[in-house]
Amino acid sequence: MVICHLLLIVYGLLGGFIALWRRWAILLHLPLAIWVSAIEFTGWTCPLTPLEKWLREQGGAESYSGGFVENYLIPIIYPPNLTPQIQIVLGLIALGANLLVYGYVFYRWRLSAENHW
Repeated sequence: MVICHLLLIVYGLLGGFIALWRRWAILLHLPLAIWVSAIEFTGWTCPLTPLEKWLREQGGAESYSGGFVENYLIPIIYPPNLTPQIQIVLGLIALGANLLVYGYVFYRWRLSAENHW
């Protein structure tokens, strides 16, 4: 489940690039990108966190307190004591990454459309 959670985060940040390959992918990615940003801006809990905790308990493993990011990522790549200000920065990073990705995707689509004329 940890791998699924990490993949979801990476896809939420960079999945827009798949739209260069398959345009329909934007329909899957854009809502997720908005959700990832909203989670960071509001402090909501990702629905995968309770599911992961429940699966750990069902498998006989010990659950953890807090969320996925706090348990697995913060100790590795972020400073201790996650604050609302840091969460805002994380949300801005998610939003900014997606704005850059989609800016590039739309630029490439436009170039592709111009070259077909």
